[in-house]
Amino acid sequence: MRFIGRVTYPGTLPFRDVPFGLAHHLTQDAATEVGGAVAGVVTSPVLVGRDEFLALTGRRLVQAASGSGELLLVAGEAGIGKTRFLGAVARQARSLGFTVSTGAAFPGDSASSAGLLLDLAADLGEPTGLGRRLADRLAAITDDPARSGDAHHRRRMLVQDLVGLLLALREGGPRLIVLEDLHWADAVSLDVIGRLAPRLSSGSLLIAAAYRSDELYPSRPLRELRARLVVQRLAEEIRLPRLSLPEVSVLTGAVLGGPVPGQTVQALHTRSDGIPLHVEELLAAATTAGPPMYELHEVQEVAVPDTLAEAVLSRVRHLAPVTREVVRAAAVIGRSFDFDLLALITGLPDDEVAAALRELREAYLVLPGPDATTFDFRHALIRDALYADTDLPVRRRLHEQAARAAAGRGYRGAVVSAHFEHAGQAAPAHAHALAAAREATALSAHREALELYRRAARNAPDDLDVTARVALLSALGAEAAAVDENAEAAAAYTSAHALALESGDVRTAAALVPGMVAVGHLLGEPLRERVSRLRAATDLLDRAGIEATTERRALRSATAAAFMLDRRLDEAIDEGRGSAGSGPDTGSDSSIDAGPDSDDDVALNTSITLGSVLVFAGRPAEGWSLLEKGVRQARSARREAEAARGYRMLATTASVVVEYDRADHWLAEGVTYAGTVDLWNHRHYLAAHQGHVGWATGDWARAEATARQALADGRGGITTRITAQYVLGYLAFGRGEAGTADALLREALEAGRDMAELQRFSPPLWGLAEAARCRGDHDQAARLCEEGFHASAEVTDAAYLFPFLLTGVRAHLATGDLDAAGDFAARTGAVLRSRSIPGTLPALVHAEGLLLAAQATQTTQTARADLAGARARLEKAVHAWSDRRRFWESCWGKLDLADVCFRMRRRAEANRYLDEVRAQAGAAGATVLLTAAGRLTPVTSRTPWHPLTAREFEVARLIADGLTNRQIAEHLVLAPKTVSAHVEHILAKLGAARRTEIASWTAGVNPRPRS
Repeated sequence: MRFIGRVTYPGTLPFRDVPFGLAHHLTQDAATEVGGAVAGVVTSPVLVGRDEFLALTGRRLVQAASGSGELLLVAGEAGIGKTRFLGAVARQARSLGFTVSTGAAFPGDSASSAGLLLDLAADLGEPTGLGRRLADRLAAITDDPARSGDAHHRRRMLVQDLVGLLLALREGGPRLIVLEDLHWADAVSLDVIGRLAPRLSSGSLLIAAAYRSDELYPSRPLRELRARLVVQRLAEEIRLPRLSLPEVSVLTGAVLGGPVPGQTVQALHTRSDGIPLHVEELLAAATTAGPPMYELHEVQEVAVPDTLAEAVLSRVRHLAPVTREVVRAAAVIGRSFDFDLLALITGLPDDEVAAALRELREAYLVLPGPDATTFDFRHALIRDALYADTDLPVRRRLHEQAARAAAGRGYRGAVVSAHFEHAGQAAPAHAHALAAAREATALSAHREALELYRRAARNAPDDLDVTARVALLSALGAEAAAVDENAEAAAAYTSAHALALESGDVRTAAALVPGMVAVGHLLGEPLRERVSRLRAATDLLDRAGIEATTERRALRSATAAAFMLDRRLDEAIDEGRGSAGSGPDTGSDSSIDAGPDSDDDVALNTSITLGSVLVFAGRPAEGWSLLEKGVRQARSARREAEAARGYRMLATTASVVVEYDRADHWLAEGVTYAGTVDLWNHRHYLAAHQGHVGWATGDWARAEATARQALADGRGGITTRITAQYVLGYLAFGRGEAGTADALLREALEAGRDMAELQRFSPPLWGLAEAARCRGDHDQAARLCEEGFHASAEVTDAAYLFPFLLTGVRAHLATGDLDAAGDFAARTGAVLRSRSIPGTLPALVHAEGLLLAAQATQTTQTARADLAGARARLEKAVHAWSDRRRFWESCWGKLDLADVCFRMRRRAEANRYLDEVRAQAGAAGATVLLTAAGRLTPVTSRTPWHPLTAREFEVARLIADGLTNRQIAEHLVLAPKTVSAHVEHILAKLGAARRTEIASWTAGVNPRPRS
């Protein structure tokens, strides 16, 4: 079973009706709307990760209804969601016609008699009187020795009576009995359950009983009964597991109303151990003043919620004093701890430590680790609660003892430095953190390295020399940039650069500038400022008389990359050749397409930049070869940053120039690689382009899910944000959601214009133009297309210009200005032909077909020839778009063909194209295309409001005016039910899902019938 929930994404973005990605179920009948800031108690509106178990209970309910009941045990630790699961089972049962009765045990019931059954009796109630009879029988329980007979016999007779009363429940039809907290139940209640179990198979009674698996202490009566029932196959047991990382992501997204950054989900999973209640408690504790899109540090640093902390501490208070001392020392060591280290810092004899650990295991606080000497706290929050409850002086003393013992035993520097920092020992904390950070960087553990460099910086001695401080800040900036913490990276680079200049170290200052510019780019710094920084660094080297060949090459390589991003291709080639040691471009290709002659990072980056430049310059064979060679060489040389950038350039270039097969391959490989080497900015940007390819190829569900996740993950980089926003904007205007599309695309456009980069502002600009065209604002569409043309024509760009060609031509034709359409097509086509990028060329023949079809409308002498020519060109365009998997233009081309075929009286052919569009658009959810398809009918029988009837169109216009069904009924003097039926028919005929889409369609209809 899969639930598709409508939830509201906080902020400006609507979280549409899409699958959350994993199977899950409602936990309450109407809890499908969530959103806004989370405060206080947080409860997930969906039950996550329990599908297979609900499927099992569904089968058992069906069997019980047919006369084969059973006892079903539901086991799980505290907070795992047993009560919610049983609630879902109860809803299943009611839907199948079961009567549901519930009972629960409570703390202290184990010392009473039949407390669980008394609670059940209260729920049974009337009219059968069975609940009263059961209660009366229980009230007669006594072991008074003055009464005749022995107590054992009376107890047995009592149990038999109670079993008989409960079995009588089968006579009233199928029934489910839900019993909660069986671990607290008394001996009499458990004895009754045990004797009921073998007799359930012959009736329609199903018992579902839940217990805490982490509270089956040796003294609990349930422990022995459970073992006997399961071993003898008298009961079936479901053990609810902790949630996996993807399931925690689903749960968190459901609570917050949208995708959550992956690193935040990872932190939630680590701290909660996948226990649903712990996830919810942490989310509630991490409440912020703004929208609840929690940052990584909030989850890591939030205090253990009081409810969970008190539950842990109450269990610890009952332990022996030595055990409490040992467990607090273990909490200082960490989530996992070593027996020998624990003995060292407590100073206790080994046998006392071992005895304490036995008690902790029996209390379900500690588990044995993977070997004989290591242990783990059962939950991370158990450790956190104990640590927070330990006095600061005691913590510091234990941390210092742990640090010195760990250092002596050869523990990792990350562990040792953390203990020294918590002990207040800054100097050794700095030294160990710095060494560990370098090791982490070498292992591509960039997030760990960042944390260690932060620790090294926090604990740096005041007298640390300038050279060492510059190196520390530079390394911190590089690691922050790697994991998309770009604001922090910029601050670190800026401080390092200022210190280097202040100390007179011009060469080091110049070496820092490419990194500063790269981070500035991700923060939206305009192109001119970045190029100015790079030029200034070169001038600084000149004034100082420093040759610094390596630094100069890096500066020119970075300048080439900056120009490439604005599609200033000739300047990019000049700078790239200069970085590679060549002179100005003389037209010879050999020094460009040969690839890097060394594996240093500058040569690799320059080669990758030039590869992308060649593709955009219309030399794709050379460009792809250079890009692929650069990726291979970077990986072979273990140049991870350069390899990840190579994937980024290769894959996203393919995404832009309509090479979607190539894009799919390299995007998938690049996302995997960048994640493996912990280079998250590259990974998030590549993921955003996966969303773009999903939109372009018609896989809109994948596009939305991917783009939303990239938007959540890539909040540190503006390039990822812009890409994800315009992808979501494209999806919105394709679905007829004009307001959402406008907000997303304008925000992306504004950010792109601030950066002054063509590849940032041109895609959202086209989105706004196409959105305007789709809603009938053709003048606005034409103006935006003209703006897009001039921006691309200035640098002879074709890759971002080609979509404007068809949008502009259509906009002009819609206003009846054939000359303007022809002029725009000629000017735009000239730029596209000058580059001749294969993926952009179908737009040329498509535009020719549109113009010929329009000419056939305005003339009569050549109409037949024009229509035949239009049909031929449109067929060629559709085949070309389809071969390249370009969904949007392909579908519009088929609609163009259908219109031409209707005019040529080729009705069967036209209907075939319409059917294809309806199938493709329906699968994608492209309501704008479905609406456009609905308007196309043969010319001889077409009415302006086709496919609606005249009455339905009258209703549609009133919907567009904002009237409710009741108001429409009053206006037209109809029954409300009749209006509701009309609305349903209108939605079905238009392929629409909501009233706003009806209004959008109506706005484009001229109600005057054609002659």
